[in-house]
Amino acid sequence: MQVSTPGRICLFGEHQDYLGLPVIAMAISLRAKIDGKKRKDRKVVIHKPDLGVTEYFSLDDLIYSKPRDYFKSGINVCQMEGLTFSSGFECEITSEIPIRAGTSSSSAIMVSWIHFLSRMADEPVVWDQQKIGELAYKAEVTEFNEPGGMMDQYSVAVGNIIYLESEPTLSIQTLNPNLGAFVLGDSCEPKDTMGILSRCRDSRIKLIQKLKHKNPDSTIHALKDQAEYSDLEEDEIELVKGTLKNRDLLYEGLGELEKDEPNHKLIGSLFTEHHAVLCDVLKVSTPKIESMLDAAFDAGALGGKINGSGGGGCMFAYAPNNSVGIAEAIEKVGGKSYIVRADEGTIIN
Repeated sequence: MQVSTPGRICLFGEHQDYLGLPVIAMAISLRAKIDGKKRKDRKVVIHKPDLGVTEYFSLDDLIYSKPRDYFKSGINVCQMEGLTFSSGFECEITSEIPIRAGTSSSSAIMVSWIHFLSRMADEPVVWDQQKIGELAYKAEVTEFNEPGGMMDQYSVAVGNIIYLESEPTLSIQTLNPNLGAFVLGDSCEPKDTMGILSRCRDSRIKLIQKLKHKNPDSTIHALKDQAEYSDLEEDEIELVKGTLKNRDLLYEGLGELEKDEPNHKLIGSLFTEHHAVLCDVLKVSTPKIESMLDAAFDAGALGGKINGSGGGGCMFAYAPNNSVGIAEAIEKVGGKSYIVRADEGTIIN
């Protein structure tokens, strides 16, 4: 059986979802695939030809033996849901998605793995895409107490473009997927995902708690009046303003994406404004990412931003009119480019 799941880019709400703020994400036409079958023994054998390695373990020993032991955690989460597995599996995992570059390659594999396991169980189940996203989040984030939000797992499981609210309850709205082409640019720079997520998350969670201590009714969702945070330190005020700016850019983008005919130039400019906060306030961009964005803008991109946690990894340019020229411009400054569009969520091929 073969399962495939897309990668994703974050259109609006980068570095916001772990604060409980909404995000808008787009599944992209680069996919991860798991092709596998049952074995006659209890072994799990996972071939990863893209990395040149094979992983082995037994269904009789699902204790985590390394950080982010995701294949075991996926099985454990499925067992918590009542699934049983009498025999092991042999699988091959391949992916078109840039690895460790902010495009949810690991979440695409986890979602594919959960989807695969649901059909390989002793009594197979047919979970909907949102349920698969929920279990992938548990397996990837909750099981290892990691700092990420829910965007990655749900966006690649559900597919196309979604608006996701995690508070006060989980809510997912499908948006207009007809934006045309984007160019994803991989800087090929390694990034410290967990370090950057922790830095950007922890500093702002402390600020939110500080504001709540002053005013128990204060929430990051409704905060507008600068008087509520005017007594903070100057760098703290800048951080709050940047967070609120990106919150409000998302809502402006949401209004356009709910239209049958969105304003493409406006959407592009909103991406660029979002990037400015990520670069200047959260400081997650790099000189190479900036040169790739500049090259894309010079070639006619309508807008663009860094994608993912930052500190390396990918950017994207909104390129509905000249995607080939923009891709070439990104390549000329040392990036690896991919022309992508919105794509469907996890499927059994």
